[in-house]
Order: sequence, then C-alpha cells, then structure tokens
Amino acid sequence: MKWEGYRQSSNVEDRRDSGSGFGLGGGRISVGVIVIALIGGLLFGIDPLTMLSVITGGGSSSLVQEQGPAPPAPPGDMQAAFVSTVLADTEDVWTSLLRQENKVYEPPKLVLFRGAALTACGQGSAAMGPFYCPEDQRIYIDLNFFDTMANQLGAGGDFAQAYVISHEVGHHIQNLLGISERVNAIRARLPRSQANSLSVRVELQADCLAGVWAYHSQRSKGWLEEGDIEEAMNAATQIGDDTLQRRTRGTIVPESFTHGTSAQRTRWFTRGLHTGNMADCNTLGSEKL
Repeated sequence: MKWEGYRQSSNVEDRRDSGSGFGLGGGRISVGVIVIALIGGLLFGIDPLTMLSVITGGGSSSLVQEQGPAPPAPPGDMQAAFVSTVLADTEDVWTSLLRQENKVYEPPKLVLFRGAALTACGQGSAAMGPFYCPEDQRIYIDLNFFDTMANQLGAGGDFAQAYVISHEVGHHIQNLLGISERVNAIRARLPRSQANSLSVRVELQADCLAGVWAYHSQRSKGWLEEGDIEEAMNAATQIGDDTLQRRTRGTIVPESFTHGTSAQRTRWFTRGLHTGNMADCNTLGSEKL
C-alpha cells in the first residue's frame, strides 16, 4: 500500500504517554492474554465494551470521562503516521459520500493508547482490540494490536490494518445515521442468542462499509498494491467468530457469534469493495448473510 506522502488527519489524539492510558495490573499485557481476552467476548456473547469494563474494573459511562483532547502523535512515528493517513482518507471518502445523501459527515477522533484508556463508554482495554465508543465518537487503538494480528492471528500487512481502521469508522457511520441507536434499543429487549444475531448483522454492515471505503479510496488514489486486497480478506477470515473459536476451543458455538463467520465477513467486505454503494450494505434487512 503506497500510503506515504498523503494528507494525515488532525483528528488523532496520542494518549500513549499520558494519564489517560495506563497498563493493567501495573505492567504490560502479554500477547497471550491479549489474544485470550480478544476472543472472550466472542465465546461468551458479551458486548465488547461490557467485557472491557469487566476486565479493567471500569464503571459506568456516566462516571468515566476523558479529561480533554490529547496532543497529536509526534513526527517520525511511522505507525501513527500510517493510521493518521488512513483516517484522513476515510474522512475524504465519507465526506463525499454523505454529501451525496445530503448529510454532513462529522469525522471521529482516533485515540492512540497503551494498555487501557478511559472512554465515555467506560474503561477500554487493549485486550479487546480496536473499538469504537459512540458516546464520545472516538475510535480507540493500541498499536500493539497490529503486532498481535500479524504474529498471533496470522493477519499481517498494512492494508489488513487499514481494513481494521475502516471497519471501526464503519461503526461511526452507523452511529451518525442512527442505526446503532435503533439496533441497541431492539437488542436490549431480546434474549442473548437473538441479541448476538443482531450484533452479527451490525458487524457485517461495518465490514461492508469498510469495503465501500476501499472502493472509493482506490479510485481516488490508486494506492493499493498487489496482495493488498488479499491482506484484508485474510484479516476478515482470521477474525471470523468460527475461526477464532475453532482455534481456541476446537469447536464452534454459532449462537454465541457476535461478529460473523469468516465467510460472512469476507463476503460483506467484498460486496462493499465491488460496488462502492452504501445501499448494498443493508445487512439488517438481508435474508441471507
């Protein structure tokens, strides 16, 4: 992915060395613990932010607030520069697409942290991977997760990382369009298995929206290289619920799925990538996932 030299977003906040981010248990989290915690929410069908709060001993969102914006990442930090560049491109693409729908795109902030971070949704942990908090409209990423993707999940590559970022931006789009609020209201009235099934549809829609971004990003910049699309497809495959469960427990429990199978995740990302049309991402109304 030929990403260097493009605009970097000003919406990146660096809390890696501030009081807003801190290590759990007074030290760094081992890679093994990160992987185990990453799949914990999948195995038990628990909302990721709920699991984050349990892991870190966090309180309710009304009690946990950030203390203001953090500074941008320092010059020369290549990982941060990459994240900032991808985020900037999502801003360009979604500003244009929502303008066509007579809507104004309000870009999210992206927070870099280490170990754990205070969010408006509770205490967030690197153990669950990147996540989006709708309450403060921020995406939270511990960049060490990308090492975990490459070394533990077999999903390395810069475009695999871009897929992860654009997936979280997809959740921001859902929040702006009111989809998240409507779905959460329905989920609250459903038994766990049905609530999980609805969560799968939300996650697959975010995958499809990530594909929509990739379609328009490539058309405007042409920055993808041979093998980049395969990196994203592999990442979607490696973090499918069935693949994670089979890797860790040897069996799969479909009723506990919260993000979708590997085949479903790649299918919906591919749909968005091939058409570039938001209307094709209606996973909530689709009979077949």
